[in-house]
Amino acid sequence: MPAGVVKVDRMVCRRKVCSMLVEIWSDVVCPWCAIGKARFARALDGFAHADEVEVVFRSFELDPNAPELRRGTMAEHLSRKYGMSIAEAEKTNSHLEEVAALDGLEFHFDRARPGNTFDAHRLLQFAAERGCQHELLGALMDGYFRDGMAVSDVAWLADAATGAGLSVGEVTTLLEGDAYAEAVRADEARAYDLGITGVPFFLIEGKYAIPGAQSIERFGMGLDRAWGKLITA
Repeated sequence: MPAGVVKVDRMVCRRKVCSMLVEIWSDVVCPWCAIGKARFARALDGFAHADEVEVVFRSFELDPNAPELRRGTMAEHLSRKYGMSIAEAEKTNSHLEEVAALDGLEFHFDRARPGNTFDAHRLLQFAAERGCQHELLGALMDGYFRDGMAVSDVAWLADAATGAGLSVGEVTTLLEGDAYAEAVRADEARAYDLGITGVPFFLIEGKYAIPGAQSIERFGMGLDRAWGKLITA
């Protein structure tokens, strides 16, 4: 089995032969989730059976108790969380910005406005039903990491959602209520059952897990192996 690929002994669902499900647990404000998303997309582009793969993003809040908008800079937050100096935190952020750039992403941690991501996940659940989840997640991650948008800003979330193809009325109603809250919690409960403690986490056909933002090559190896098992099952 390729390095970075772990066998999981729990099947989630049955699907027709020659159709492969990839589930990705991630959070909107997770930099490695954005990097992993970009790398996996490139691996999928090079996969011979890409048109037979369904990719669904699952909800995972890194900090379910996060305030609506966290005070202070990202460097200050990292300093408090990990017991490092501000200078060390800034150096860590700078390195991660460089890593992201290699994968075609633009990160600006000095602009970051982290906060609670629950409403963003509710919108992503709705977007999955309407077939525009990938577009919305991309817009949310770009807005947060590149443009310094506050991930809990309801007005911005609504703009991003309508820009991704959702209707203004439905988005407004969703954000004003608690729709899809149970779907978010169900994803997180399933993550707990699977032993997922960090994201991104990629699960292929409910059997093969690839934890973390692996290289494009390792993602490709995981897809090849899972496909081979699927068609010979």
